[in-house]
Amino acid sequence: MADAKDWTWVLERRCPECGFDARSLDRTDIADALRRANDRLITLLGDVGLVDRRPDPGVWSALEYGCHVRDVHRLFLSRLQLMLDQDAPRFANWDQDATAAESHYDEADRSELVVALATDGEALAAAFDAVGDDHWERTGLRSDGALFNVESFGRYLVHDPTHHVWDVEEGYRRLR
Repeated sequence: MADAKDWTWVLERRCPECGFDARSLDRTDIADALRRANDRLITLLGDVGLVDRRPDPGVWSALEYGCHVRDVHRLFLSRLQLMLDQDAPRFANWDQDATAAESHYDEADRSELVVALATDGEALAAAFDAVGDDHWERTGLRSDGALFNVESFGRYLVHDPTHHVWDVEEGYRRLR
């Protein structure tokens, strides 16, 4: 399945749920925004009484969202490296729902996940810190044809962990 969940609209308007507005994010703030969202998610994963509980049957638990964000960190680091190393690479398909099922997000070890989020999140943020001024316009194509440059790719990316922090906070609110 192609990257069929098209969230590219977040580059053009504010997210009505989490409030993220990519238009207001300067490229020099991408790495720090990733770090802030990641730190908040790691903190939320500390709620051991709620971390593995789903607020509704069709809504992921905090643990599952954490696994997804970890995998987004890894995937986007790989894609960023492709954009910096190749001319207009086409990204391989990624089915996040299949990945969740195949990787058993619901059975993840919380402690291992926290370490992976910290490590992989920092690697991704550091990679954005290292983007040179002459590389922000390099491009890449998602499997559905969505075209990004490094800057729009980064602003698009920041929405994911930011939104999932909101998802977890909202889920915890409902569970309480």
